[in-house]
Amino acid sequence: MKTEHLLKVDDHDFTMRPAFGGPAIPVGVDVQVESLDSISEVDMDFTMTLYLRHYWKDDRLSFTSSTNKSMTFDGRLVKKIWVPDVFFVHSKRSFIHDTTTDNIMLRVFPDGHVLYSLRVTVTAACNMDFSRFPLDSQTCSLELESYAYTDEDLMLYWKSGDESLSIDDRISLSQFLIQKFHTTSRLAFYSSTGWYNRLYINFTLRRHIFFFLLQTYFPATLMVMLSWVSFWIDRRAVPARVSLGITTVLTMSTIITGVNASMPRVSYIKAVDIYLWVSFVFVFLSVLEYAAVNYLSTVQDRRERKMRERVRSQSLPCTCGISQTRTMTMLDGTYSEADTNSLAGYTEEPIVPEEVQADMHEVSDKPDHMVVHLSVSSESTTTKKKKSLRALNIIQNTHAIDKYSRMIFPGSYIFFNLIYWSVYC
Repeated sequence: MKTEHLLKVDDHDFTMRPAFGGPAIPVGVDVQVESLDSISEVDMDFTMTLYLRHYWKDDRLSFTSSTNKSMTFDGRLVKKIWVPDVFFVHSKRSFIHDTTTDNIMLRVFPDGHVLYSLRVTVTAACNMDFSRFPLDSQTCSLELESYAYTDEDLMLYWKSGDESLSIDDRISLSQFLIQKFHTTSRLAFYSSTGWYNRLYINFTLRRHIFFFLLQTYFPATLMVMLSWVSFWIDRRAVPARVSLGITTVLTMSTIITGVNASMPRVSYIKAVDIYLWVSFVFVFLSVLEYAAVNYLSTVQDRRERKMRERVRSQSLPCTCGISQTRTMTMLDGTYSEADTNSLAGYTEEPIVPEEVQADMHEVSDKPDHMVVHLSVSSESTTTKKKKSLRALNIIQNTHAIDKYSRMIFPGSYIFFNLIYWSVYC
C-alpha cells in the first residue's frame, strides 16, 4: 500500500492545522546543539548548527498497525502534510543542510503522534556590550516562534523543560569559554497580528583573556617601560632620547589601531581603550619630560654663560699688581672674546712694556692686523668655589626632573594597573 493511502494524505486538507477551529494545538520542541561555529564582534552575531525537533499530534495521520511501530520518512512527505511554521527571530541567514540529501526526518506513530526533525545552521544577531572588552561576558539567545499561528492556534513549548536543550561536550571556541546554556519562554506581542509563543535558547560566553594579554596588554606595558629608559640617558644625548620617545609613541599608536580594527565602531569606551590610551599618555608624557629637561638646561646654560662673561669683563681691567698673569696673542681683530676663550694651545708671553709695544706698532708692516694682548688673572679661591657650587647646582637642577620622573612615572603606572585590574577582573 502506498504511503499516501496508508496515512490518508489525499483524504484531508493539510493546509489547515490539526483540530482547526478548536483549541490551540500544542507543539513541543527540543534542540540539540551540534556546534557553535563562530562569534563575530564586528557583525554582532553568532552562527550555530543544531538539530531542531518538533512533537505534535495529528489524528489525520493515524493508521492501524499490528506491531504498533512507527514509520519513518524523509523530506518528500513533509511537503504533503501539515508541519509547524517555526522560524528563527532576528536571524540573518539560515539553511537546512542538503548533503547528501535534505537533512529532514519525519516519524509518524500509529496514534497520530508526529516527530519532525531537521538539521539547521542559523546565523542570528546578538546584542553585545563591549564596555568591559576584553574582560567581558556575552549573553546571546536564539529565538524560535511560529510565523503564522498565534497562541490561540498553536501553543509552542519546551517539551521537557530545561532538559529540552542538550549540547555536545566537544563544543569549544577559540576566544570564549561556554559557561551556561538554558531555555526560557514567553509571549511576544505584535500590534498587527497579536500574541505569539516564543522560545529562547540562551547561552553565556566568557572571553579568554590570555590571548589579549599576549597581544595587547603585555606589548603596551613593555612600551611604557621602554619609554622610561630615557630617564637614565644623558640629557645631552638628544638623538637617543628623541628617537626612543618617538618610537614608543608610534608603536603605541600601532597597537591601538590594530585593536580597534577588529572591533565594531561603538560609541562608548571599552576597557581596553582605557588601558591603551592611559599607556599612550604615559609614553607621550615621557617625550614631553625630555622636552622640559632640554629647555630648562638650555636656559640655565645661557644664564651661566652670561654670568661667566660678566665676571670676565669685570676682571680684565684689574690686572695690575696680580702675579701669575698670562697673555694670549690674537692676530685678527675680528675674533671675539668667546672665540679666544675657546682656542687651545695659545702661547704664553711676558707682559711687554708700553714703549716696546709702541715701537712694534711703528715697525709693523701689516696694518690690517693688530696684536691684542689679553691678560687673564688667576681666579681667587673664593671665585672658584662659587663657580663650582654654581655648576653643581646647575647639574642638580637639570637632572632633578629626570630623578623625580624615575620614581613618579613607574609609581603612577603601577597604581593605575592596580585600580584597573581590581575594577575589571
